[in-house]
Amino acid sequence: MTQSDREIRQAGVRRTIWRSVAALVGMFAFAFALVPLYDVFCRVTGINGAVDTTAQSIVHEEVDESRMVTVQFITRNGSGLPWRMEVETRQVRMHPGQTTEVHFTFSNQSGGESWGRAVPGVSPATATRHVRKVSCFCFEEQKLQAGERLELPLVFQLARDLPPEVNTVTLVYTLYPVEGKSEPLQTAGAQNKEGEEA
Repeated sequence: MTQSDREIRQAGVRRTIWRSVAALVGMFAFAFALVPLYDVFCRVTGINGAVDTTAQSIVHEEVDESRMVTVQFITRNGSGLPWRMEVETRQVRMHPGQTTEVHFTFSNQSGGESWGRAVPGVSPATATRHVRKVSCFCFEEQKLQAGERLELPLVFQLARDLPPEVNTVTLVYTLYPVEGKSEPLQTAGAQNKEGEEA
């Protein structure tokens, strides 16, 4: 192999290394920005049941007493956040047009301060536009000290024009950490037990 062949091969190897490094940096940046971008996308489009709750208010319309709808609540913890989210009741029965309030409890199971937020989803997708969240902790950043508990209300309505074939609506809330605000995770057995007994 001649000197020029070696130089060409080394140049090719360098190009491959730089392209690989650039691809890794790009993938890392994309993964870091994925949750905030997803939140914005869902707020704008309403896809996956994520709705913008900033300017909603109670709509005073006649309650449709001829119809009952079951609303179920599911809570999930995303990875990387040492919190537990619970809801006071797993399901309610309500009429379209009726306003209902349900309370959620957040508890920090770690030994340090951390930040989180709950991202909502609605199932079936056809019900998304018919759920009015009058007062909601959705997308709001919450800070909890070690072992702290926080109770927040969800006040919502189902619109009277909810499709007649929809008899059950499921509201799913998933907890995610707020990037760049939470301290490194620390486990504290005593505080974990304290949180479980509360």
